Amino acid sequence: MRRLLALRVRGELTTGHVRVAADALGVSERTVWRWLAEAGRDERAADEPGARAQTGTRFTITPEVRALLALWKGNVAAVQRELAVRAAGRPVADVGTQAGPPPGSGLPPDVPSLTTLHRAIRRDLTPGERAGLAGGERAARKHDVFLARPRGWRNQVWETDHVQAAVLVDVEGKARRPWITWFTDCATNAITGVAVTPGDPSRESVLAALRSAVLREDPYGPIGGLPEKVRVDRGKDFLSRTVTAAFDLLDVTVEDLPAYTPHLKGTVEGLNRAVESMFLTALPGYARQPRPGKRASRPKDEVLLGFEDFTARLLAWTLWWNTEHRPAPLRGKTPLQAWQDDPTPLRDVPATDLWTLTLEDAGTRTLTTRGIRFRKRDYVGPWMTGQAGIQVRVRFMPHHDHRIEVYHAATGRYLGPADLADQATDEQISAVRRARAARSRRLKKDLEASQRERYAAVNQPEAPRRLGALTTAQAEAELAQTADTDLAQLAMPDLIPPAAPPADWRTPVSLAALTTPGPRVPHPPGRDGASAPDGRDGRAAPPTTDEDGDAS
Repeated sequence: MRRLLALRVRGELTTGHVRVAADALGVSERTVWRWLAEAGRDERAADEPGARAQTGTRFTITPEVRALLALWKGNVAAVQRELAVRAAGRPVADVGTQAGPPPGSGLPPDVPSLTTLHRAIRRDLTPGERAGLAGGERAARKHDVFLARPRGWRNQVWETDHVQAAVLVDVEGKARRPWITWFTDCATNAITGVAVTPGDPSRESVLAALRSAVLREDPYGPIGGLPEKVRVDRGKDFLSRTVTAAFDLLDVTVEDLPAYTPHLKGTVEGLNRAVESMFLTALPGYARQPRPGKRASRPKDEVLLGFEDFTARLLAWTLWWNTEHRPAPLRGKTPLQAWQDDPTPLRDVPATDLWTLTLEDAGTRTLTTRGIRFRKRDYVGPWMTGQAGIQVRVRFMPHHDHRIEVYHAATGRYLGPADLADQATDEQISAVRRARAARSRRLKKDLEASQRERYAAVNQPEAPRRLGALTTAQAEAELAQTADTDLAQLAMPDLIPPAAPPADWRTPVSLAALTTPGPRVPHPPGRDGASAPDGRDGRAAPPTTDEDGDAS
């Protein structure tokens, strides 16, 4: 390096010399030029080319830089520009524009270069901190280390969740993505219960999955029983009054996890990921399948699975998961084998009692000759003959408004089901649904048309200018149409004119003309017992003033 420095001093240094030195040292030519510049400032640098000066003025990440990294979402170049703007004393509003230091002008002495800033960020910030400043807490969590819970015993802890299947399914002629609700045992990775809903899930989906999870008789399989604890993630369906009451009656503790903490229920979250990669990707109508072309669209000739077929395949995959799949944490065992090898005693509930405990309670009613009145509708059953007058308790499955379950109010004995009286036919229900859908489409179209506003594009700072011109005739026609639908304007208060006011009232002439002529209404005298004299029109005469301007 000293030889190159001597050639540079004599003016004999060429790019060929630099290229040969770079090849010999295994670095780039740009690095050799930088070493020469450093040696020109300090000859001691020529003895150890590339050695970093160990000084106490090394740039470090300050709280100000951390705040700027969070502001610019990890954009280091934008942070450097703002540091340069602040060092130059310009307003912060100049950042992000051409107000930064122009190329070739250099940086202020107290502003680090882009390379130095990158190096300091990698040195002073952890990968989790860098990801968190750029993408928030969820991005930072990907770099955290999580402890694994010790595996307990079967039915010690269950986890439950809703997951929307990434598959389009034919539901009554419409393509929908069904929802899956299931319970899984944390000790054995077994799927204890599952329920599939064509539309949005509700508390009814949770109760249906809970029944299939607790029962161990056919067709639900040997895995089941009552758990000691169930983990949920603040879902309103899992924390509804009906579901929490069912868990209380079954003596099951509900652990409500904090929001946005999927790592705290990793067993069911892993199941949500596994069902897509191991099962849903191979089904027709998979929604996340890579498609050719710029726009991802389904093939027009793709035939979707029916809802019944999809449910049958999902239940078959659930059986495969429990009986044939061998997860790595189970060390070569299937979930069913791990379940059967666990000697922990089980708590079972009879199917009839479980059905009763997982219904929503609607209170007591009186059985009349018209049946049971519930939600302004009548429900009847063949067992009601001769039972009119007794007090009964109504329980029902949420959203299943076609049938209720009736129990004796005093003894709690199950009496039987009651179906909705005068229930509409399927054709009538379909016609009502079509009419409601058409009305909803019309209303949505009208609302979108009324809220659609366009503004002119600008290339200079100015106030927004709304577009859309109307003629005078169009404006008058639209206002007239609005007036026809305005109930306040349709009201006719002058259809029956009001009666004449009392004689001592001072009524303006404009209002007196709108009243009905007739006899004067008697009015009690004032505090002093006097009343005002009448005017020529039958009304109270206006006050007069004397010469001094005082009213008389």
